[in-house]
Amino acid sequence: MDYLALQGGVRLNGAINIAGAKNSALPLIAFTLLTKNKITLENLPNVVDIKTFFNLLTMLGCDVSKIDDHTTRVEISKLNSTKATYEIVRKMRASILVLGPLLGRFGHCEVSLPGGCAIGARPVDLHIKALEKMGAEIRIEGGYIVATAKNGLQGATINFDKITVTGTENILMAAAMAKGKTTIMNAAKEPEVVQLCEVLRDSGVEISGIGSDTIEVYGTEGEGLEIPTNIKVIPDRIE
Repeated sequence: MDYLALQGGVRLNGAINIAGAKNSALPLIAFTLLTKNKITLENLPNVVDIKTFFNLLTMLGCDVSKIDDHTTRVEISKLNSTKATYEIVRKMRASILVLGPLLGRFGHCEVSLPGGCAIGARPVDLHIKALEKMGAEIRIEGGYIVATAKNGLQGATINFDKITVTGTENILMAAAMAKGKTTIMNAAKEPEVVQLCEVLRDSGVEISGIGSDTIEVYGTEGEGLEIPTNIKVIPDRIE
């Protein structure tokens, strides 16, 4: 039988650094697809999912420059593809976060359906239904979500049947590129969702209800965003 043997009597002291939150870093990496200037992301956790997501951006043609283990600069001006292939998506389900920004910004994308997950099924139906309500034409073809919005996404009222963090994040980024107002009801309220909202606001997107279950976003009609400062990922609340 395995066990831990602890010897007490020694006062604990010292300090540790809290890593950046992976669940906040991932949507912020996806957010860079909405921008038109170079973006520097700081306090990134040094974990495989972050590296995988940056590999996805590189495959799309983005210029990704690693400054150190916790800082990376992204520029999307050389983006030449809007297809997130199975080879990348199967490694990380959070890759679905590129669906909203790619469709909203460029009007078309192909994103592989996520592969298996030890935690259990996390369907993307809520993402798809919400984007369809915003005017997207979506079909499943050869294991890919093929989404088109020829005339851009339209603001809509989205009422999620159940709370979804990645669904809320995806629609927030899509709504930032849409025409008119999008209201997201039963929105997730986690700190990573709040940070994404704050970054969108700091980039010039009119947004209200941050931190609540009802968020209103006024889109920019596909206009690329420009954030004036570097983005520092919030600390990991679990760590």
